Amino acid sequence: MSHDTARAPHWPGYAEVHRVTTLLRRESVGGMLLVVAALIAIVWANSPASDVYFALRDIRVGYEPWHLELSLGAWAADGLLAVFFFLVGLELKREIVSGSLRRLDTAIVPVTAAFAGVAVPALIYVAIVHTQPSLLAGWAIPTATDIAFAVAVLAIVGSHLPGPLRIFLLTLAVVDDLIAIAIIAIFYTSDISLLPLAVSAAIIALYGVIAHRGRAWFARNGGAAWVVLLPIGFAAWAFLHASGVHATIAGVALAFTIPVAPSRRQPVHRGMDLAEQFEHRFRPLSAGIAVPLFAFFAAGVSVGGGEGLVRAITDPVTIGVVAGLVLGKPLGILLGVRLLTLVTKVRLDPALKWIDLAGVGLLAGIGFTVSLLIAELSFPEGSVHTDDAKIAIMAASLLASVLASTVLLVRNRRYKQLALAEDVDADGDDIPDVYQQPRRADTN
Repeated sequence: MSHDTARAPHWPGYAEVHRVTTLLRRESVGGMLLVVAALIAIVWANSPASDVYFALRDIRVGYEPWHLELSLGAWAADGLLAVFFFLVGLELKREIVSGSLRRLDTAIVPVTAAFAGVAVPALIYVAIVHTQPSLLAGWAIPTATDIAFAVAVLAIVGSHLPGPLRIFLLTLAVVDDLIAIAIIAIFYTSDISLLPLAVSAAIIALYGVIAHRGRAWFARNGGAAWVVLLPIGFAAWAFLHASGVHATIAGVALAFTIPVAPSRRQPVHRGMDLAEQFEHRFRPLSAGIAVPLFAFFAAGVSVGGGEGLVRAITDPVTIGVVAGLVLGKPLGILLGVRLLTLVTKVRLDPALKWIDLAGVGLLAGIGFTVSLLIAELSFPEGSVHTDDAKIAIMAASLLASVLASTVLLVRNRRYKQLALAEDVDADGDDIPDVYQQPRRADTN
């Protein structure tokens, strides 16, 4: 009997729970749940029972003396989404410490693409709405990429695409998320209370000390993190929320305290460091509960009939967001990489073609989760521009996913043909898959 099997619990229903959590770790499943939750919200918000949806979203629960009496929609945006940002933080730290962001020569291309992919959509949005200064607050809405949605689409349509393309998208999306986090912290935070902020920082530091000192214990005991670290993390989140800084930042800050590289003095349980174990354990919670519930409460927009639809379509915010995501993202990414290769000695990986980068650039135009969050922060509560921005985000994300899938499916077919041709040329010998041949020449 294997070690894992011997340790596996046998309480009733465990096998079913294990099967569900395994499914939720698949990128395509998480992306589909996100879309389904958003579609349910849109249909419900525009149905005869729309009052029930909005009443549900606005139910307030929590402890008011701690400034935690929030609506269910606010709990989803400020609280549950912190789980998503915690996983983003784990990915960021791992990439910086031991991944593709560790070395400048491998990180410079996707990092440049990410910054250009943020700047160009923002400039396009500002160019479209500049005649109405009150709308400029939404400049950051089209800058974000939904990493879960984008990677899910790539997983569905890109079975034979080269490995470096996936790495490029992952690195770009992770850096994009880091930029979005910085934008939220800097530009969408006001009236900061220093005392709660200092208390939150102290609690986060304590969280990190406990995580480092007890890394082997947490690795051996799956429930220990829920009992010990979760309450401490919640306290850090609550004080950060009270300080005026958007509370989702707490997820990233807490994640950055988790040890990534294996300790030399403490053995790594089952070959994984603590950050990898936490990501493995918490991803089903994020993909199956936190992000879908946020999408459910954030995406419910009442169009209001034909007049409302006309207003939404003609709103400069809608035009700016759609143009920024669908046009600005791929344009910025391609321009950023092109300028980098022109003015420096950096060269694109030979396994990647410009048409591949164009497909990834279109995928980056899927700005679902973080864009919806920024839309809620950009305009006053109840503003029609918030609803129009959400409509634009969903329409642009759908359009970007269709366009990206069209391009990448064609490229996927091309790489599949090349792989089959190489198998035939090898006369039956084992040939490494296309993912293992990043330097093979290809013709467009």
